[in-house]
Amino acid sequence: MCRMYVWCAEESGTEVVSVQNEEKNNTKFKDPEFLTQFIEKYREMRNLWEVKHPQYYIKPVRKATLQRLLAFVQTFIPEATVEIVDRKIGILRNMYRSEHNKIQTSLRSGASADYVYRPRLWYYNKLRFLDDQTAARESLSTLPSTLPSTPAEADEDQPGISILEEPDVTIWSQ
Repeated sequence: MCRMYVWCAEESGTEVVSVQNEEKNNTKFKDPEFLTQFIEKYREMRNLWEVKHPQYYIKPVRKATLQRLLAFVQTFIPEATVEIVDRKIGILRNMYRSEHNKIQTSLRSGASADYVYRPRLWYYNKLRFLDDQTAARESLSTLPSTLPSTPAEADEDQPGISILEEPDVTIWSQ
């Protein structure tokens, strides 16, 4: 919260320094040459992004792979940490997924080829290897496969009192 306000800088000098370092990291991560190399290294490390990879769920192996990626990042950004690299991976994946969903939505809307959404991320095509990883699973319906179309069909399927029938209620007066 404090990062937003100037008056807070007087209260906590260390927080201001960490915010400045984070902003420096952001500008270095935005460098097209570095980001292209980062994405290529990330692509090579399949156990970080491929869910069906045998080592994807083995935490120590993933952590070691993330450390190798951190070593690469530290050649450009010496103050980088595992948390920063992990956060940047998450940001890249979220940005890619967001752009991909916009494209899919515009395709489903029936837009002509001229009006299909074009991604605005310059690195969108570099992250295309994530396509099958970001696809949503098919949902399982808990509803019956066929629903009755008329109340009569509903009565045939389930014997007993129908919800649509009015119950015979006699009111007792005194």
